[in-house]
Amino acid sequence: MKQTLITLALAMTTCLAASAQKFALVDMEYILKNVPAYERANEQLNQISKKWEGEIEAVLKDVEAQYKKYQSEAVFLSDAQKTKTEESIMAKEKQASDLKKKYFGAEGELFKKRQSLMAPIQDEIYNAVKDICDQRGYQLVLDRASGGSIIYASPKIDISDEVLQKLGYAH
Repeated sequence: MKQTLITLALAMTTCLAASAQKFALVDMEYILKNVPAYERANEQLNQISKKWEGEIEAVLKDVEAQYKKYQSEAVFLSDAQKTKTEESIMAKEKQASDLKKKYFGAEGELFKKRQSLMAPIQDEIYNAVKDICDQRGYQLVLDRASGGSIIYASPKIDISDEVLQKLGYAH
């Protein structure tokens, strides 16, 4: 009996402590859609990406042209010439693969460029959220857009518009 009362008291204390915490929500997709710098950064990344894709595509077209030429001339080439041409084609294929990795790999140029363009925007949003949390006493802010397991959230705790106002984008 004594143990049950202690467990019940502990559970009530935990519930009271949890109810004293304040929570808020933000919708990062909504916020980012309303930050012009984010749209400009995305456009810049798309342009860079298309340029690099074109560069890789040009190398691959060259590989394809060399291979077609090789196929049509193969019967007239010596073994040494065949080997040299095959090595040249494989070198071009490797060049295309290396370019793809350099530009689009996990630590590639696109990743680095995205980091350099997006980090200041993310830092600015983080600081605005932090300032609002400090002013209002929120202990936790969840991102509604991240697709977590939020089934329902009252619009009263969504501070996305307040974040945009703090960033200077009145809504």
